[in-house]
Amino acid sequence: MTPTTDGQFRVLDVRGETARLADCETHEPVDVTLDGDAVRPGYRVDAALAWEDGTARFETLDVVERTLLGYADGVTNLFEVALDVWEEAKREGLGVNARTTYDTDSEPNGAVYTFAEQPGERDVFADLRAGALPLEPLVDRLQEHADPPHEVFVLRPATHDFVLVYLVASKESVLANTVRDTYDLPRPSEPEP
Repeated sequence: MTPTTDGQFRVLDVRGETARLADCETHEPVDVTLDGDAVRPGYRVDAALAWEDGTARFETLDVVERTLLGYADGVTNLFEVALDVWEEAKREGLGVNARTTYDTDSEPNGAVYTFAEQPGERDVFADLRAGALPLEPLVDRLQEHADPPHEVFVLRPATHDFVLVYLVASKESVLANTVRDTYDLPRPSEPEP
């Protein structure tokens, strides 16, 4: 009998025929061999993972949330709020700092988090992408105020010593599209629901 693991997972990354998932409760990362193109980075799935020879495959898969997740390294032209949040973190000696962002009507439209880089200790950008640092608690916090799906962007500036996580409340919103255009993150094609 093939052992299985059931649970809800966030897709962190897809490279070739392998998806990196994080368990939504334990935040433990796991690599899963893909048999198709049903998932995108950011999707939340209910799944049963079948383990054969130490390799996980989807035995069952149900996409329950179509949030999108994008990564960009070496970005320039950071927006003012991101720089303000980082400068505040440096002044206060904080490793992590956050601020809600607002649209032109003063309605909340997202949240910015800055994480100080830790040269010689850890690569924060790579750790977020690999699941060594969990993104799910940040998404959970956003979902206390906005219904999914969202868009989440993990950005490493070219000339600053921090990593930025920008959680945009509404998928395909003007803000999400602006972030995608500014940081050259094309919207991925998505399978039909």
